[in-house]
Amino acid sequence: MLRILLFVATNLAIMLVLSVIVSLFGIDRVAGMNLQGLLVWCAVFGMGGAFISLALSKTLAKMSVGAQVIAEPRDADERWLFDTVRRHAQNAGIGMPEIALYDAPDMNAFATGMSRNHALVAVSTGLLRNMNRTEVEAVLGHEITHIANGDMVTLALIQGVLNTFVMFLARVIGGIIDGALRGDRDDDRGGGFAYFLIVMLLQTVLGVLATIIVMWFSRWREFRADAGGARLGSREGMISALQTLAGNRGESSLPKAFQAFGISGESGVARLFLSHPPIEERIAALRAMG
Repeated sequence: MLRILLFVATNLAIMLVLSVIVSLFGIDRVAGMNLQGLLVWCAVFGMGGAFISLALSKTLAKMSVGAQVIAEPRDADERWLFDTVRRHAQNAGIGMPEIALYDAPDMNAFATGMSRNHALVAVSTGLLRNMNRTEVEAVLGHEITHIANGDMVTLALIQGVLNTFVMFLARVIGGIIDGALRGDRDDDRGGGFAYFLIVMLLQTVLGVLATIIVMWFSRWREFRADAGGARLGSREGMISALQTLAGNRGESSLPKAFQAFGISGESGVARLFLSHPPIEERIAALRAMG
């Protein structure tokens, strides 16, 4: 689950910084800019924030978990891992991704990157220790499928569009509320500190609603990635890997910002905010495959 949550958190941080800059320089004043102009500015900053997050995703992923890229396999296990990823990438029609290992007790793996041919697949030591090779092969197929399907780019586009409308609606509604509170008593076209607070509050609330949409996409793409893991590895291996995860649920060592791009899901969170479907549903979908 690591990569989506890191992407979303990075995106939100960038959006917050950009929003403050936009407000301080008066770019977002509805009274001083027509709605078309405001929408263009929001699109520039909204889409920009999403794609900056995407561009930084590999670097942030490596830093956040201390992943070490395998330039050359050092032993038989790393050789097997390297060869399996290479085979999956060839079968999926994508370029060979970077392969990295990170030390963590939990069983997880994730893939990230800005394009299908310049991606990263990272695997925890806990996954390699606790799953057999048939299961790991399916998990790696799951992650390669995320890359082949262009899930990160699609997510960036969805996030960028949502960012645009979050920023736009927050400023339009904020301008209306601020004007009503001031009663249009003066000709101050720039708004003030109250306007800034209203916009930030609205942007937070609308951002939460936008997150629900992002998490829906995240859950939907997990079923596709599971199917890809079954095709590139085996259906039995993918089901067995999910069953192993279901029996070893614990606190993930992945930073919250990346957890939605890993193999496992979260529990104890409201359904609308889950980045992964329940494992039982994923297993049922795999068993229903023809």
